[in-house]
Amino acid sequence: MADDHETEELNELLESDDKFGFIVMDGNGALFGTLSGNKREVLRKFSVDLPKKHGRGGQSALHFARLRMEKRHNYVRKTAELATQFFINPATSQPNVSGLILGASADFKTELRQSDMFDPRLQAKILNAVDVSYGGENGFNQAIELSAEILANVKFIQEKKLIGKYLEEISQDTGKYVFGVEDTLKALAMGAVETLIVWENLDINRYTLNNITTGEIIVKHLNKEQEANQANFRDPESNAELEVQGNISLSEWFANEYKKFGCTLEFVTNKSQEGSQFCRGFGGVGGILRYQLNMRTLDEVTGEEVYEDSD
Repeated sequence: MADDHETEELNELLESDDKFGFIVMDGNGALFGTLSGNKREVLRKFSVDLPKKHGRGGQSALHFARLRMEKRHNYVRKTAELATQFFINPATSQPNVSGLILGASADFKTELRQSDMFDPRLQAKILNAVDVSYGGENGFNQAIELSAEILANVKFIQEKKLIGKYLEEISQDTGKYVFGVEDTLKALAMGAVETLIVWENLDINRYTLNNITTGEIIVKHLNKEQEANQANFRDPESNAELEVQGNISLSEWFANEYKKFGCTLEFVTNKSQEGSQFCRGFGGVGGILRYQLNMRTLDEVTGEEVYEDSD
């Protein structure tokens, strides 16, 4: 079965395209965090000691106000600098999050957004700016709650767009699409798949079976119903038993292997109309292809060894 590392990879992949950054600021300090799936992570917290509004006796009001502004300015500036450090990937110079949420009191939200230190690449990623009544982790949780709908919507919109593009290839009969497990695997083996699309609740397992009589290794993809049918574990010719050598969920196999085929992998839900159509009508597995392929002529290219495990 899959080890922890593989499962971790799968979970990462399920979330990879949807990680959201959070910056939470109040008068006592700032917090930087990310949310992906339902996993929230605090990247860094720092506290700040800002003078309160009223100066103590003996200090000139002007001097005090200037000092206070300067400290606020430094605080906003430090927050802006750390935001770039946490949310811009230095290798690509692009944001490493799908979107950014600011949670702060009105003043700090405005000051951060207007600060010339605040990175324009992040500015463009702001999905929501919300008023939070606390700082720190409580503020982080509050900002997530206040943005829940927006975040769900982003995922939903991306998904509709992706499956919409896929369905368009089909309706225009461009030949640049594939659906169903076996055809998708053939297209993958040829390096033809650009975007592999898989339903996140796909209920299919990949079995590696050994025909004890002939020593032949066979790969089968079975759903729950097929798994219950013993005939799938016997050789139709000789009725010899096929010995199970390996069994992994197909989703997990895709998550582990997709890079080898040079494609990107997108997990989708059946929550949108398009998503539901993809899962029901196309079996929840398919792909957008780099070039035209006629799957009917491909059927001559049988032979499991084409996409047998390479290790």
